[in-house]
Amino acid sequence: MRSAGLNRLQRLCDAGLFDGFELSAAGQLFPSVRKTSRVLVLSVSAGAGHTRAAEALVAHAQSEFPRLSVQHTDMMSVVPRWFRAIYRDLYLSLSAGLPEVWGWLYRKTGESASASLSERLRQRLQQLGARQLFSEIENYRPDAIICTHFLPAELLAAERRAGRLDCPVWVQVTDFDLHRMWVHEGISGYFVGSEELAFRLRMQGVPDAQIEISGIPVMPGFAATHARTQAAAALGLDPGLATVLMMSGGAGAGLQKETIRMLLAQHRQLQLIVLAGRNDALRQSLQELVSLQPARLRVFGFTDDVHRMMACADLAITKPGGLSTSECLAMGLPMLLVNPIPGQEERNAAYLMQEGAAVRADDPLTLQFRLQRLLGDPTQLARMRERALALAKPLAAKKVLQKIA
Repeated sequence: MRSAGLNRLQRLCDAGLFDGFELSAAGQLFPSVRKTSRVLVLSVSAGAGHTRAAEALVAHAQSEFPRLSVQHTDMMSVVPRWFRAIYRDLYLSLSAGLPEVWGWLYRKTGESASASLSERLRQRLQQLGARQLFSEIENYRPDAIICTHFLPAELLAAERRAGRLDCPVWVQVTDFDLHRMWVHEGISGYFVGSEELAFRLRMQGVPDAQIEISGIPVMPGFAATHARTQAAAALGLDPGLATVLMMSGGAGAGLQKETIRMLLAQHRQLQLIVLAGRNDALRQSLQELVSLQPARLRVFGFTDDVHRMMACADLAITKPGGLSTSECLAMGLPMLLVNPIPGQEERNAAYLMQEGAAVRADDPLTLQFRLQRLLGDPTQLARMRERALALAKPLAAKKVLQKIA
């Protein structure tokens, strides 16, 4: 039994009088090991996936790591307008309007690092645009930083190399591809979604100790078990009928009214759940089809209940974004991939098809054919579901937080 003196000393330590020290069982004070308590998660709102991964980390921290204070900051909220125009708006414009140009840029910038004038100019512009970000970090004083986009990772790696930042900086890769711009000297460690990406990091000289195959963080709801019957009933659907979930990212890009009409006409016993995201014009235009097929079509805008919709689906028709496909994997949901952005999404699609969790359709007729074949082959759907579950890492966010805490 401890003495009264030791108990009093412990209470003084608990009260913070000896901050920075711990009390041993023998009553000796010794310097405590630094523990992570303040975590800053940095994303870039160029596409929804980087933001959703950051939000998933915050959500898991709130529910499972009460001693951690985790703050999420979108870097685009603390940079000048001209910087947003270059890094976010240009990406969104190219990926939606000129995808071939974006694909060329992705491949070009993925080549070996260059010391060219254009590369030095890019880095200088980044430093100028990030001044307020550096101020935010100095004010928050995090014990660790997690970057879900390569831009803050590159900037903070440079700050660490220059000795202006002393806290660890971790990188969470949010695709099943590894672009050169994710990898920098000065990064404390990398969280990736597959063995293949870990291999590629090792081939670029990153030590094993700095690589964690965590998966891509998804919200806690995707790690829970949801009964199909209850999930279907909540949406007013028949759990006994084939159900397909159609989604194309937070912007609702790529969904076509005529494609949805065609699928409903072709498959008389098919139920469709359509996620239009923040595309209000698309959601409104689909109300005509809902009025004609009220029992077979459900249309939603942006929602936090995607995991429940996946629970009552047999298949997802989706763009191959890193986050949306990770959510499907977590739910064991086979995928029919459409409209990949050249670059990272095409490589995501290649990985998922190679692993047997997805097939791809590049035009409406191919989509119609492959959907018919999949719905008519329960054995293949079951194999795809098994492969999806084998690849799934629904507790990725928890693994990340455990590593840095």
